[in-house]
Amino acid sequence: MAWSTFWIIAAVCAGSIFAFRTVPLLLLANRELPQGLARALDFVPVCAFAALVTNDLFNPVTFAAGIWPAVMPLIAALAVVAVAVKTKSLALCIVVGVGVYALLMLVL
Repeated sequence: MAWSTFWIIAAVCAGSIFAFRTVPLLLLANRELPQGLARALDFVPVCAFAALVTNDLFNPVTFAAGIWPAVMPLIAALAVVAVAVKTKSLALCIVVGVGVYALLMLVL
């Protein structure tokens, strides 16, 4: 691919990304969103985080490495869920998740 073609594609991609991220922001800047839409948009960060975590926990490549490397993140995630339900502390969840995973790595 020639450099001129590359720069044209890069400029079109950058322009479209800029447009799709800023135009809605500019159009909705001084408007009140309907309550249903605002509630739906509140779920976006939670869903994005859940998708990232699920992708890491159930990665087929991890299962190909053996059962123990695949189960360690699941055990650490269960410990984090238990701590989250009990304490609702993000900092404690992080410490417990990393700690349990590190302990399981030492066992291996």
